[in-house]
Amino acid sequence: MIRIRQAGTADAREIDAMVRELAAHENSLEHVQVDATGWQRQLARPDVVVLLAEDDDEAVGFASTTRRLHLWSGGDLLALDDLYVRPERRDRGVGAQLMTAVARLAAADDLLVVWGVRLDNSAGQRFYARLGATLSTKMTAAWAPEGYRRHLAATSR
Repeated sequence: MIRIRQAGTADAREIDAMVRELAAHENSLEHVQVDATGWQRQLARPDVVVLLAEDDDEAVGFASTTRRLHLWSGGDLLALDDLYVRPERRDRGVGAQLMTAVARLAAADDLLVVWGVRLDNSAGQRFYARLGATLSTKMTAAWAPEGYRRHLAATSR
């Protein structure tokens, strides 16, 4: 029986382990800069909610969210950062249960939920469409410190 609950600071090591599993799966492990201590700090923040899926007290997945200001609406939205289910637990409804928990979290304040999905993740796209999500193509840009510092140096001459 899967149980979904909000992760607390005591769950930091488990969340850290699963984030690293997800990053390794996406060939992005070098981008993970936070460790279990950092997760303790993040899990204590009121704008961060990580939902933890457990089966007999064993962590099997998570959904990480942040509540943030949406300037166009003048209100907040709920940003889903990651949805992850451990490989041996996939295709058993855990992801759907986590997304249901995300929906309940958002419904409490009638928040828009937004997230990204990789263009090459067709299974994820089908899953989200089945939930009723609207999928649209939009490129994500990131400006890392080394990139904007080069820009600043070039424009300050």
